[in-house]
Amino acid sequence: MFEKWITNGTAKPFYARRELVIEKTVKRASAKVCGLGQFHFYINGKKVSDHELDPAWTDYRKLIYYVLFDVTDMLRPGKNVIGAEVGNGWFIKCDEHYTFTFPGFMPPNPNPYRPCGDSLILAMELCLEYEDGTRQVIGADDRFRVKEHPVVMSNVYGSERIDGRLAQPGWCETGFDDSAWQQALYVPEDEVPRADILEQTMPPVKVIKSYEGTLLHQVNGKDTGQIRDIYDFGQNMSGILELEVRGNAGDTVRIYPAEKLGKNGDADQEAKGWCTVDSCITCIVGQEGVWEKFRMTFTYFAGRFVAVEKEGGAEIRNLRAHAITSAHKTDGTFSCDDERYNRIYDMIEKTVEANMVGVHTDCPTIERFAWQEPNHLMAGSIFYMKDGKLLWEKFLRDMRYAQHTKDDYFLNYEGKKVYPGEGLMPSQCPCYIPNVLPVPGMGSFYDIIPWGSTCILGTYWHYLFYGDVSIIEDNYDAGMSYFRHLLTKVNEEGFINHGLGDWGNPKNELARENVETAFLYADAVCLAEFAEVLKKPEDRRSLLEKAEEIRENYNAKLMVRHPEKGFWCYRCVDREETLLTQAAQALPLFWNMVPKERKEDVIQALRYTLEREGAFIAGEIGLPYIIQCARLYGMNELVSRFILRETHPSYYAFILDGETTLGEYWESNPRSHCHDMMGHIIEWYYNGIAGIIPEEPGFAKVTIRPCLPESIHEFDCTYQSVRGRIRVHVKEAEEEIVLETEVPEGVEMRVDVSELERAGKRVVS
Repeated sequence: MFEKWITNGTAKPFYARRELVIEKTVKRASAKVCGLGQFHFYINGKKVSDHELDPAWTDYRKLIYYVLFDVTDMLRPGKNVIGAEVGNGWFIKCDEHYTFTFPGFMPPNPNPYRPCGDSLILAMELCLEYEDGTRQVIGADDRFRVKEHPVVMSNVYGSERIDGRLAQPGWCETGFDDSAWQQALYVPEDEVPRADILEQTMPPVKVIKSYEGTLLHQVNGKDTGQIRDIYDFGQNMSGILELEVRGNAGDTVRIYPAEKLGKNGDADQEAKGWCTVDSCITCIVGQEGVWEKFRMTFTYFAGRFVAVEKEGGAEIRNLRAHAITSAHKTDGTFSCDDERYNRIYDMIEKTVEANMVGVHTDCPTIERFAWQEPNHLMAGSIFYMKDGKLLWEKFLRDMRYAQHTKDDYFLNYEGKKVYPGEGLMPSQCPCYIPNVLPVPGMGSFYDIIPWGSTCILGTYWHYLFYGDVSIIEDNYDAGMSYFRHLLTKVNEEGFINHGLGDWGNPKNELARENVETAFLYADAVCLAEFAEVLKKPEDRRSLLEKAEEIRENYNAKLMVRHPEKGFWCYRCVDREETLLTQAAQALPLFWNMVPKERKEDVIQALRYTLEREGAFIAGEIGLPYIIQCARLYGMNELVSRFILRETHPSYYAFILDGETTLGEYWESNPRSHCHDMMGHIIEWYYNGIAGIIPEEPGFAKVTIRPCLPESIHEFDCTYQSVRGRIRVHVKEAEEEIVLETEVPEGVEMRVDVSELERAGKRVVS
């Protein structure tokens, strides 16, 4: 698409600028810009947009985004200056300070990260349409001048070194003397990106809220011995750090972000039992005795606290953290008179926002990888809260580009080629550090059915919420190819069991055969539904036949009578005793795998496992299905009781731990303090408490079935569907319960007050 790409010839951040003269009246002007890995675009001294970290992360060898800006109002007659700042990102990862490495218990990875080029690069097209009907296109060429950037080091994991002595005040304004700058270099033909280049249509990364740093105390730094000032922003986040510094030229301020404080009150960067995330933002004073503003440019930090070390005579002021996210459009709201529920909601919403930064990361601190499983497991929760339509279109496109062909290979430990198989969907998309070989005793971390199935199940949830058939059209072939790949993984017993099972289960009850084979069935029936939508009767027939084959084998080999209770239930293959896990009952219930005549037994088995444990004993894979089956089959009181427990596993236990975002596992001081993978309870807020349940894609038909948990006496919930606002308001009075509902015109609504009537009061609507 772009005729030329330019560079400064290095892998370090750079400025690029060009002056141009506009001699005619501009009617309309637009700019297509791409700087890899990250860029900011300027005209006449002003940043063109409020975006951060453009463009969104992709597999740059296959797909690159440019960003389209309307710049009509920024240009003027006569001299103008266009400019860009370009930094590393994932395009050429810098390993100074913390960078992800696999832990010691995993074998060495023979397929490490590979840079996507030898130098950072920039392309652009400025399109000018004049009032006289003529048109002019100005591209990136060697008339641009380039200069090293004051951000002399930018690390994708949140470290940045900013040297104020290299700042170029006025660099993008007319009259600036760029005689000391170099002429831009053309990117050599053999290094020009061969990827597809598309317009970025997903919501950009933006600042959604700014937090002032509050000085808590001073400590002696454990590693450096220097005095550290400890600041608290009051919120764990993904953020852009900004501050002012004054001192002598060359004085240094180092800032260490962290999600928690250690026992001595210092910023604690240790990820529990894993590594130390030694991220550091370094500011070097450029001018004598002048307050200078420093702001992160090409990366973002993660945390709530920072430790500040000052060398020389440096002092700081106006320390701020700007929380960023791609999920800045809110579609849903929920509030009630039990503040515990509100705090849980806010905690999970903040966690989702912090992990939506161009991709859906697992956590902002340790990995920053685009693990795919929450893109269906968390889809319901996120879609009720946030507008996920364009975000998920991007995430699913990443999967299509990452899907394996028969010719794709990796290296094994002996350096020999391994062909994972046509149709495989990697567990991370994009995947920059592929860990493709199964870990002994743990299973595959690369080819995992609840992860790869996002190409099918993520499509399913998107269609349910937004009703847009194009999402099925775009992803159907990829889903079918992935399903064919999965069939090659079925073992002699008819099960899938090569992945991670119920990942994150606090008792390590993974139940691989139960969990993974249930997803094989879910994939088949969802694809069959897609085939019906797309009018592919032969595909539908063969998919339903395969689904029935999977279901019959599943029930024949896993369904047993409980030796003591007598009800039918699902045993776990990997245990000799009749071990019942919550996930093993919920998954087949949710996907209608249970024989009709035994369904009530399995519901009883699920209730038995919940009451026996008095908590959700589940990992991220089983938890959404457990919560939703509890809602469907009259166990809302157990859900409300479990989430408010004051000890783990519990959502409220995180609040009592002082967390402002959700932890990775059900424990205090988890490895990551900002993981949204267990945030499935938000879906229950909307379809359980408020009872807003889509019965047809795009909420064309809805059921409103609200409930009042024991400690809630009033709640108000809104959801901005693609057809308009849906609202449910419930208030309990002394003798009655008042229900107010609102749906858009043209939406068919059915109201079911059976759950409200459990309180024993008259329901008035």
